[in-house]
Amino acid sequence: MGKTLYLECYSGISGDMTVAALLDLGADRSVLDRVLKSLKVSGFETKISRVVKSGIDACDFDVVLDKEHENHDHDMEYLHGHHHEGHESNHAHGTGTAQDHHHHEHRGIKEITYIIEHSAMTENAKKIALRIFEILAEAESKAHNVPVDQVHFHEVGAVDSVVDIVSVAVCLDNLDVTEVIVPVLCEGRGTVRCQHGILPIPVPAVANIVSANHLHLKMTEVEGELVTPTGAAIVAAVKTKDKLPETFEIRKIGIGAGKRQYECPGILRAMIISQSAETDEAKAQSEEFKNPEIGNNPKAENQETKDTIIKMETNIDDCSGEVLGFVMERLMKAGARDVHYVPVFMKKNRPAWVLNVICKEEDMETLQNIIFEETTTIGIRYSRMERTILPRETRTLPTPWGEVQVKVCTLNGKEQLYPEYESVAQLSREKEIPFTEIYRYIVLANKEK
Repeated sequence: MGKTLYLECYSGISGDMTVAALLDLGADRSVLDRVLKSLKVSGFETKISRVVKSGIDACDFDVVLDKEHENHDHDMEYLHGHHHEGHESNHAHGTGTAQDHHHHEHRGIKEITYIIEHSAMTENAKKIALRIFEILAEAESKAHNVPVDQVHFHEVGAVDSVVDIVSVAVCLDNLDVTEVIVPVLCEGRGTVRCQHGILPIPVPAVANIVSANHLHLKMTEVEGELVTPTGAAIVAAVKTKDKLPETFEIRKIGIGAGKRQYECPGILRAMIISQSAETDEAKAQSEEFKNPEIGNNPKAENQETKDTIIKMETNIDDCSGEVLGFVMERLMKAGARDVHYVPVFMKKNRPAWVLNVICKEEDMETLQNIIFEETTTIGIRYSRMERTILPRETRTLPTPWGEVQVKVCTLNGKEQLYPEYESVAQLSREKEIPFTEIYRYIVLANKEK
């Protein structure tokens, strides 16, 4: 069962801030160290420490480069076009690309892909890291008007970028994060001097990432660059939702420190959250509020209720079974109430699939984006449908092997019990008892009551 991560980006977001916040949440440092040592990249070491930012204790993740690879970041000197005495500054939080330092080798997306693919990362972590770099490359490609395969990450920037991005991917995978909620990215104002000259904030790469990936950006009065290209790319790659549940529980909090001093706190707060389980009383009050007649009807608990649901549908004729299976998994985790495929024959007698997704209206945008990202479809149909729902509740029942969760529906005063698959499956695995044996026991025991 994956975890839900909420990133609170009121002070912006960068690669090192994200790594620090995830480490503070409990990501395994030894796992990260093992992966970083396996990278075919030299000239760096990492330092993890505790710092105080605006009076708040936070974790700090620092990529320390050797003299050959040193990346000078002159903090506030780069703002508003200020020129650091002696030389043009090259900044860790700039666009991360360069074509003018000939004494360093350059790495393109192919070279970085090779580094990631030949590391000790899990397949899931590799996928996350590669997606972040792809988003960065696409943004830089648009900013400089060059093909993606010609975008080069200069070694000075690439070392920092590779370490930060790989570390984020490893930590997300290690924490078993499957859902990421990012409502908004808060950005500063002003200009930034980098190797391309004086650029407005947000810098072109960040603006391109925000635009291409439909991220929500909020401009603040803070002078400085709060959202870095790496930070924006991380959000674009891993965000699954932009709305928090109405109520939720905070399971754990991680605080990641930024390197610069701004008017804002300069921290990234990350939280592992879970949606609050409503109490029976709260559910009853909510239902009575939506349907006032229920409060005055003693038989209302046995009556059906109605609501509105969204049905999304699209035809797909060139996706593999592996892709479709992965899409279903992502859709269900992102809030879909049901997902199914129907085999069909399309024009020119081509075998294809019709993908159907049932969801609540508030989840529609998120699910549409997943379908467009993961499949080859270019259009999705949708309709609003009314449905009738039987009253139901979840109960915990005892069995000879342990407790299981069941769904109980009521119609005309009679209860019908449905064992929850995951609960039965977990008990089956733990006790090594056949699934059908546990399932039949629950159903038969209920009929005898």
